[in-house]
Amino acid sequence: MMELKVRHLRVFEAVASCGSFSRAAEQLALTQPAVSMVVRQLEQELGTALFDPTDRKRLSDAGQELLGHARIILAQVRAAEEAMAFYTESGSTEASRGLRGLLHLGVVQTANYFAPRLLSEFHRRHPDVHLRLTVAKRSEILAMLAERRLDIAITGYPPSEADVEAHSFARHPHCLVASVNHPLARRHGLDWADLRREDFIFREQGSSTRVFLEQLLQSQSLQVRQSLELSGNETVKHAVMEGLGISFLSAHVFQVELEAGRIAVLDLADMPKYIDWCFIHRRDVTLNGVNQAFKDFVFAEGTRIAACLVRG
Repeated sequence: MMELKVRHLRVFEAVASCGSFSRAAEQLALTQPAVSMVVRQLEQELGTALFDPTDRKRLSDAGQELLGHARIILAQVRAAEEAMAFYTESGSTEASRGLRGLLHLGVVQTANYFAPRLLSEFHRRHPDVHLRLTVAKRSEILAMLAERRLDIAITGYPPSEADVEAHSFARHPHCLVASVNHPLARRHGLDWADLRREDFIFREQGSSTRVFLEQLLQSQSLQVRQSLELSGNETVKHAVMEGLGISFLSAHVFQVELEAGRIAVLDLADMPKYIDWCFIHRRDVTLNGVNQAFKDFVFAEGTRIAACLVRG
């Protein structure tokens, strides 16, 4: 009778997710031969190949089918482990219970400017919790939630996906910024029409920040000159400081530079613009243990920790 072992599923899921036996071995702190042996054992147990024989990086049809089930099973095992980790070896009374387990948080790139502080303050309260932070594009974070590789995440823009539940916990300001030497940096009461002849630095296609800016420009019926298209907040910020154009950025991105007087926020009507920071999780997952404790912490302290300046 076929018997699936959790250890085998963990190894298989790691190989499938990493797309590499060697990277999976590093992630699991195993040797590559050990990982390969576990996958071979699982294939023998199931009586079918889980990876394409001509390309071991690619899953077979059976492998694709098993991966979906494996992620559901491992998510449930993880939830059980976290719930049981609440009880310490020293006893089961309230005084002897301590929060334990793994907290794996996924965040979009801009949230990484405050996520380490969130984790740091949470960890000071719960030192026995192990922390893991994954920083990725919004689409990648949502895909990881859908595939059950993540249980909780922080993003902007509440997702429209039906299987994701989102709750806002803080405001997320966005501003138009320029070099401190830019002529507009010294003007007050600017109007959108004053930007018509300015060179703009745009984020890459697909960026949430770019989508937000394009929506604002459309609402103002304003055509602007795109001088550059750059990938990533840091690249755009440094281009702005070098005088290559003005841009639209999350205020989290330029806090250090604003305090140091190295970047200017333009004094534009109806700015800054805000969206929400959202704590999100799968709708079919009941948070408990570490994840529920972290959610409670985010809603108690997240507004304070995510606060940032919008004027120098």
